[in-house]
Amino acid sequence: MMSFNETELSGYLEMFWQFSWSQWMTFSLIINIFLYSFSIGLYIFIDKTCHKSPLQEKNHPITVSDIYLSLFTVVCNSSVLLIGVFLWKNGWIELGQKLSVGTLCLEVLALLLLMDLLMYFFHYAAHVPLVYKMLHGKHHEHTSTNFLSLFVLHPFETIGFGLMMLILLMCYDFSVVSISIYLLINLIWGTIGHLNREFFPAQFDRFFVGTTRFHNLHHLNETKNFGFYTSIWDRLFGTYKN
Repeated sequence: MMSFNETELSGYLEMFWQFSWSQWMTFSLIINIFLYSFSIGLYIFIDKTCHKSPLQEKNHPITVSDIYLSLFTVVCNSSVLLIGVFLWKNGWIELGQKLSVGTLCLEVLALLLLMDLLMYFFHYAAHVPLVYKMLHGKHHEHTSTNFLSLFVLHPFETIGFGLMMLILLMCYDFSVVSISIYLLINLIWGTIGHLNREFFPAQFDRFFVGTTRFHNLHHLNETKNFGFYTSIWDRLFGTYKN
């Protein structure tokens, strides 16, 4: 028998199932604009309240082209959500509805580790010279960072990251709650990773955490530190730099 919370979740999923495509497009754009704004606000808040010394002398300057590209990233992320809805409505993605704390924790952990592995290889491939020149080089113009750096990506990169997650969701029936928690962690981690101040305590490095400094070093040395949430895969495949 479902608990009250599981019944309530089932009701919400049924409500979303009834959405028209115009409603889904509006919802997708609104939620991604909100997340974009949340990331910028979080970056500015931490930057103003964190008293640690900057990792680099100055933040990367804000440019008009970066503003436009970051906003187009929002559109691309909205498109990925719509692709996910299409796959869900056509039975390619099934959403689990188990809400036990243990199940949610295991699912979120699985998403973090699996996506970290996939993103490592995707990121590594993005540094192949031809691909780097065509796609990823724009992001690395930010040798120092600012509150838009996370979103300064080529559209193919944004869509590629999204499709990797959709493939995972096609392989296992993750709960919509687990997916939502993971996506929030992903946004917060990405924001923190592109700060110009170390957010994590120094000892976190020994726990294989992908700290702010860990990713900042990648922007300075493009042959190292391709991981996102952890340094596990860099340590395993010999691309780790401390």
